[in-house]
Parts: sequence; C-alpha cells; structure tokens
Amino acid sequence: MNEILQVLKDPQTQAMLRTQVVQHLVLSLTSVLLATLVAVPAGIWLTRHERLASPVLTVVSLVQTLPSIALLAFMIPFMGIGSAPAITALFLYALLPILRNTYTGIQGVDPAARESARGMGMTDRQMLFMVELPLAFRVIMSGIRVSTVMIIGWATLAAFVGAGGLGDMVLMGFSMVSTGHIIAGGVPVTLMALLADYGLGRLERAATPAGLRVSEGGH
Repeated sequence: MNEILQVLKDPQTQAMLRTQVVQHLVLSLTSVLLATLVAVPAGIWLTRHERLASPVLTVVSLVQTLPSIALLAFMIPFMGIGSAPAITALFLYALLPILRNTYTGIQGVDPAARESARGMGMTDRQMLFMVELPLAFRVIMSGIRVSTVMIIGWATLAAFVGAGGLGDMVLMGFSMVSTGHIIAGGVPVTLMALLADYGLGRLERAATPAGLRVSEGGH
C-alpha cells in the first residue's frame, strides 16, 4: 500500500497519468466512433441483403478470434508503429458487436409495425428512420456499449506499438516490478470502462422514445 501511495504522489507519475489518460481516451473513442460509422450503416445494408448477412458476419467474427498482439504485430510492417496500427486493430475488434446488434435489432422489429408503416404510405427510407431505427435503438446501443467497454480495456495493448495510453504505465510497472505503477495504470482503465458503460446507458435511456420505456417498464 505504501508503494502505491508513493507512486501516486509522485508529480512525474501524475503528469504521465494525465497524458496517458487522454491518449487512452483518444485511441478508444476514435476506434469506437469509426466502428459505429461503418458498422451501423453496414448492419442496415445487411437487413436489405439478407443472403450476405451470414457470410459477412462470419468474416467479421473471425477478427475476434485473432490474438490482439498478433494482429498488432501483423500491422507493423504495413503501418509502422504509433496510433495508426493501434486504432486500426481496435476498430476491427469493435466492429462485430455493433454490426451484429444493428442487424439483429432491425430484424427483430415487429412485422406489424412495418406493415402499419407501409399502410401509411411510408417509403423504405422513412420506415427505416421513423420506425425501424427507433424500435431497434436499444439493441444497437447495447452493441455500442459492449464495444466501448471492450475497446477501453484492449486499448492498453496499444503500448506495444508505441501508441501510448495507460498500457505504457502498466508496462512500466512490469519492467520495474512495481505493483504501484501497474495499479496506477490499470485502475483508471477500469474506471473509464465503468463510466463509459454508465454514461452510454443513460444516453440510451434518454434517447429511447418515452412510449417504449413505459412499455418495457411494464413487462
């Protein structure tokens, strides 16, 4: 405990932590944002081309089976070191939950709601934005939450390719055999993941139509 307190009280360590927290957030949020911008439209597209859904989801799932260190190492010859290979790897890992939940959420919309929308004369685009996406929103957000929490944890591996982040502090702790440095780098990662999950959960609830919240609360 004394070692941990000494590490945390060190002004140099505090300055490093501030820098690494910002780096970690940038790496994580950039990766998830890019994955969301790609996976949500792709998931919507797959609901309109269902024959391709299974092959595409299978290919994206294969990325999850690759060891993260191996994927980072594979990218170094093509991208060098730094944030580019780290963000690319994290982006690939973040795709599956968002893509799968977008596809599943829209596919799970009640057919009666679609028929009612068609009966009102809605176009496919209007039905997507006014019916399907609002009804599937919570499922889609669940995928984004899973990806965000997962990527915040995996972003510690960015240290292996010189991309910075809190992984640097953890690696320093291992090299120095310092429990204080390991905890100083690991605890903020856990806190960030918990805060991100809580914040996205609040956002999900706030953006869900009131009628759906009431309906779900009554079940």
